[in-house]
Amino acid sequence: MIVYLIAVGSNMPSWVKVGFEEYAGRLRHDVELKLIEVPALVRKKNADVKRILKEEGEKLLKAIPKNTLIVGLDVVGREMTTMDLSKRLESWMQSGQDVALLVGGPEGFSPEIKALFQQSISLSKLTLPHPMVRVLIAEQLFRAWSIINNHPYHRE
Repeated sequence: MIVYLIAVGSNMPSWVKVGFEEYAGRLRHDVELKLIEVPALVRKKNADVKRILKEEGEKLLKAIPKNTLIVGLDVVGREMTTMDLSKRLESWMQSGQDVALLVGGPEGFSPEIKALFQQSISLSKLTLPHPMVRVLIAEQLFRAWSIINNHPYHRE
């Protein structure tokens, strides 16, 4: 199974790439984590946010591989524990379908993209910097995978 992390934004600091690759590389052949970056549009003082969300949404839509389960990482999504995520990951693995995890830009997602979500997850009630979300989701997916596979990484 492939999990695509499709995120608005590019040119991340080097620690983001290193952290993401560290955890993505720990996943085994049964789960592969791939990052797809969608360039963020420039935001100026009086930017037309509605237009920006629409255009970024169109780019996100083009980046989503066909026949994937679309999961939005969204502030209003369902909060989960790590154990919940491991159950969700196990369900995704058993379905045989690849998964697209979407991360929007600073203002989130357009209504058109939100309408495509088949599932929606909130990583935290805290406001997280988008670069950190990439590392966090990679680590949590590895942790969830380690729970499923009785790997010693996760300790309660």
